[in-house]
Amino acid sequence: MSAIKPVLFVLTSHKDLGKGHDDSGFYLPELTHPLHVLDEAGIATEFASILGGEPPVYGIDLEDKINKHYWENPAFRENIRNTLTLDKADSSKYSAIMYVGGHGVMWDFPDSNAVKHITKEMYENGQIVAAVCHGPAALVNVKLSDGSYLVAGKNVAAFTDTEEQEVGMADTVPFLLESTLKQRGAHHHGVANWHEKVVVDGNLITGQNPQSATGVGKAILNALKGN
Repeated sequence: MSAIKPVLFVLTSHKDLGKGHDDSGFYLPELTHPLHVLDEAGIATEFASILGGEPPVYGIDLEDKINKHYWENPAFRENIRNTLTLDKADSSKYSAIMYVGGHGVMWDFPDSNAVKHITKEMYENGQIVAAVCHGPAALVNVKLSDGSYLVAGKNVAAFTDTEEQEVGMADTVPFLLESTLKQRGAHHHGVANWHEKVVVDGNLITGQNPQSATGVGKAILNALKGN
């Protein structure tokens, strides 16, 4: 396993969702749960964010044992405080890139040139591109060398429009993720709200919601092991 290059987890740097809404950022379990799968398998990981430094975070539920394990780990907290700026990341250093969800991503992932560049580069190089929940917002504007959208014709899972409506954010987010992925030509596969759904299409791995975070981690691990 030691020959496998690290997996790069990418986090949002966006916090403010506007008046009347709690601060946002990345959603902690969508980082810790897939991270735990890779850590248990001895796969190295690194963290980046759009602006670098310490990204905003929510979902710090310490009743969740995996959250608690990481949040109370000084090394993890230090790594979170010092994330790499994504536009400085060298795609050749990594085996996979994983876009962590959280409502903040809807504001800064889609139009980030760094996101578009490294995602295109890694996808076309056969490296794994993964995302969970709102994380697939990173994919909506990525175009391949032939000018087509990366997600066009691909099977994907992502936070559904009905889940967005249920959490009361459908009128706040800048776009609805499921609908936009479909507009880009993706084949979106959804299940009932808050049920696990992970979709693997070649080297593209996506998951629907927080309940899918561990499953995305397992799918990344399986792909890295050649299964």
